[in-house]
Amino acid sequence: MRIPHLFKCPISLDLFKDPVTLCTGQTYDRSSIEKWLSSGNLSCPVTMQKLHDPSMVPNHTLRHFINQWLEMDNQFDPHYLQTIDYLSSLKCGLKSRDEGTLESKVQVLKEIRAFSQLESPFRNNLLLQLGFLPLLLELVFGGGEAELKEKQKLHEECYYYIDFVEQALCCIITLLPLSELESLNMLREENNLASFQALFANSTTSIRMSLCRLIEAASTSPETKGLCSMLGKNNQLLHQILAQLLHQNLNSEEDGDAAIKAVSALSSLEENREFLVEQGVVNGLTSYMISTVEGHKRNLAPLAVATLEKLLGLESAREAVISNPNGIQSVVKMVFRVSDDHGGSDSAVGSLIILCNDSLLAREEAISGGVLTQLLLLLQSQCSGQTKTKARMLLKLLRIKWSQEANQLL
Repeated sequence: MRIPHLFKCPISLDLFKDPVTLCTGQTYDRSSIEKWLSSGNLSCPVTMQKLHDPSMVPNHTLRHFINQWLEMDNQFDPHYLQTIDYLSSLKCGLKSRDEGTLESKVQVLKEIRAFSQLESPFRNNLLLQLGFLPLLLELVFGGGEAELKEKQKLHEECYYYIDFVEQALCCIITLLPLSELESLNMLREENNLASFQALFANSTTSIRMSLCRLIEAASTSPETKGLCSMLGKNNQLLHQILAQLLHQNLNSEEDGDAAIKAVSALSSLEENREFLVEQGVVNGLTSYMISTVEGHKRNLAPLAVATLEKLLGLESAREAVISNPNGIQSVVKMVFRVSDDHGGSDSAVGSLIILCNDSLLAREEAISGGVLTQLLLLLQSQCSGQTKTKARMLLKLLRIKWSQEANQLL
């Protein structure tokens, strides 16, 4: 019987009976590694790294594969076994702690990306079963900010480190839709979150976009609600998102779009909204919408307006819009100009109803900004019935309020 390489213990070279994984990522049969450690050895037999944590974690995925193989009378599809062996070798390449192999790790990640991008759910499920997602997350964020800066310093004249992070994040994002998002909770650990922040502050557009997508993912699952809450109340991270993406780098359309998605994701959790407003998110959204009005192409303007509408349930958000010199004007311009399909018109009109209901200043600025013309154009367009109903409500509100104010003057 030929035992697949992946199913053999590196120490005994026999079929695994009880596979366990060490902190180095290497897997051994429990009885074999226990004998090794009881003999006074304090290192990993394969990598020879010192074991900073001697604990053993049962490798249920490998045990599952072995049981499948035994139940099928050792008749796995040879190509399937070859694929497992191939991925196992890639995983070993990623686990190496030798900094001199960074270039080779980049190549390994490119191979993983190519493997995962082929149209076959089986491939990505196999990557997940073999534990690639937690490994990739640990490689990118593990070690904290100090270790991250040391790596950046070590490779500052070599693009391989940035390429490594970019490739690893792309692999992570590919695997996330098929995985349990609970693995992202590793970012709740202080050191890992520090790495996340450091990458956000000192990285490429591609890396920042990927980090924003991780924020999006964290907002979509009950398993990561705590992480979303933590990110949404992180002053340093929010400052980076707003300063780097919304204010300073709007010349990069991709940066701005990624930031809007991240802000929208964080605001989906109601408990985050007050802090987001305090950190200036309303002004950031307004700046993004102004860029739309001024002719810059902004495909996510509807999402920006929808996010603003969510925040307007807070008095502080309403005050922020009204006090912004361009706040009301920017929302008015969104009523009919968000997109050809009026994707954000509904949120723009809804926002104005909230703003104009209790504020004379908001009503005056809306009318002087041409909201009446915008609403009439909207009513003649092909927008939805719901949006037209809201437009009529806003017109009625403005008329009633104007009449009441006129009577008070008489």
